[in-house]
Amino acid sequence: MSLPPGFLDELRSRLSLTDVVGRKVMWDTRKSNPGKGDMWAPCPFHHEKSASFHVNDKDGYYYCFGCHAKGDAITFVRETENVGFMEAIEILAQEAGMPVPKSDPKAQEKSDKRAELAEVNEAANRFFRLCLSQQGGTAARAYLDKRGMKPATRERFEIGFAPSGNALLRALKDQGISAEMAIEAGVAAKPDDGREPYDFFRDRIVFPIRDARGRLISFGGRSMDPNARAKYLNGPERLLFDKGNALYNHQEARVACGRGQTLVVAEGYMDVIALAEAGFEATVAPLGTAITDRQLQLMWRMSSEPVIALDGDKAGLRAAYRVIDLAMPLLEAGKGLRFAILPEGQDPDELIKAKGPEAMQEVLDGALPMVALLWRRETEGKVFDSPERRAALDKSLRETIRPITDASIKRHYGEILNDMRRELFRGKREEREAGGGPRKAWTPGGGRGGQGRGRFGKQAAVPTEGLKASLIVSGDEAQADLMREAVVLAVLIANPGLALEFLSQLEGLTPRSEDHAALLHAVLTHAEEEDAGALRENVIAMAGLGALDRLMSHPHVQIAPPVRRPDREVAQMCLTEELAKLKARRGYQAELAEGLEDMLAADDEQVTWRLRQAAEARNRATKAEAEDRTEFDIAENGLELSRDERNAFRALLNRIAPERGK
Repeated sequence: MSLPPGFLDELRSRLSLTDVVGRKVMWDTRKSNPGKGDMWAPCPFHHEKSASFHVNDKDGYYYCFGCHAKGDAITFVRETENVGFMEAIEILAQEAGMPVPKSDPKAQEKSDKRAELAEVNEAANRFFRLCLSQQGGTAARAYLDKRGMKPATRERFEIGFAPSGNALLRALKDQGISAEMAIEAGVAAKPDDGREPYDFFRDRIVFPIRDARGRLISFGGRSMDPNARAKYLNGPERLLFDKGNALYNHQEARVACGRGQTLVVAEGYMDVIALAEAGFEATVAPLGTAITDRQLQLMWRMSSEPVIALDGDKAGLRAAYRVIDLAMPLLEAGKGLRFAILPEGQDPDELIKAKGPEAMQEVLDGALPMVALLWRRETEGKVFDSPERRAALDKSLRETIRPITDASIKRHYGEILNDMRRELFRGKREEREAGGGPRKAWTPGGGRGGQGRGRFGKQAAVPTEGLKASLIVSGDEAQADLMREAVVLAVLIANPGLALEFLSQLEGLTPRSEDHAALLHAVLTHAEEEDAGALRENVIAMAGLGALDRLMSHPHVQIAPPVRRPDREVAQMCLTEELAKLKARRGYQAELAEGLEDMLAADDEQVTWRLRQAAEARNRATKAEAEDRTEFDIAENGLELSRDERNAFRALLNRIAPERGK
């Protein structure tokens, strides 16, 4: 029975050879590296105790160094199950969830045609290589010598030369290959006006293009004429060749990736050859067009995170930005891209010649994740000095990541971009503050520079009736959380060294404002600092004086006892209570959001139970939050009055003289 073209390739791509072989062997965990698909085991074909049976999952082949058994998944099933070829195909197809196609005479005819056309290309390749070595290829050899391409490299990459005229058609005719077959193979063309066919490549250095299986599917040609309309030219798309679904140096790169090399994506043939000769053998290039989605899938089959190496000029960056937009909807967990931007004015070939492979390795080691280049595209050369421009940036970032279909990846992109945005705007705010003249810094227990009680004066410390009904006890939970964060941060700054005791809780805290995020980062960075003055200076250096002043100006912060009068024991109690409330409230919100999603999907009593438990936890933690817990009131003369004593006095007055008590 004949299988349609591509069926076996698809079957192999869906199966892991490690999984197929793993049913019959016990892996040697000391020698095996599952992450790289490099597995070792005692051979199932002959009795042994040592692990001499090697499976290379990347290449899809196994080999035994003892009995020399070798093959792929199909061979393994045939040998271990003692079945024929088609039976092995059916076993593997069932495992992969692929129906085995019925006999298709047309598919067989198409497959045979492909094989015939590949042979035509092989004949053309032999002719091109011969021409390069003869007198007619003198200028081509001189050009390659000038580019530093050694004869051994030409042999390795099968470089040839297509002379002017119709020399190829004549040579193929002598071998019994018709002009029609040459046209179908893509090495000849026929004008629309009915004139005689002609050689497609003329006066060009030619580069054979092979697919992942090693079939010669087309050629690329570099013109020797500086005035040619196309400097580089690929063969026309035919039955055998689809340039959007092929990569130059695909087969060799796949093998190199199997050996653990990083997949590098260059721009052209000469870059690929230069990189491969310098030791970067896992290098491919798209074929004269921008990278396509199908080429991305081919790359991800070889490597989970290919590195796109592009020239550092504007054209190179534009190409990188196009790849970003193309890749966004295709991203999956474990499948990403990195971008290596070369020095402006140099391609990989020029960089290697000028500074050696080490310089190229440095560029690859410094490759940027896609999110970093995305941020650069949206912000470079732009000014965000108004709310409207900042809002435009927010909208642009949201629109850019909208095509990501994987919810987890989209969330991580959003978090990282939000961090970058926060850092950008915080830096600009610090610049404005730095240019606004010196300002006094807040000090514990005394406002700025120890003068007074803060920007609202000493009366700000008095917990009035209006304050009792303010944000901290209102229905606005977001503002309540913001106030609690402010109290936590102020207590930590006023009581140095205390952050170490609450480190795990603080690291899990997600601040609601840019100021709070910057202050928390500064406090955690200097968590071991025990001197109040030194901690304050470090916080100002990292987060800015403005952020610290805004924090300490909150009335709720100013009346907090461990802020007004730093005391480690009181501060510990305050932090324990406030952090517990924040955790309970945010845990409830998270469960509520997740529960609502689950309720939309299914009517499940478990969801209702989860929401009830989360609500009860929130209520336990915050049941007394409406009470004013300040231990003291501040009289108009500045004297501290005990809250308990004052309440007891009022109760006594109520009993003695009800009217005066009111």
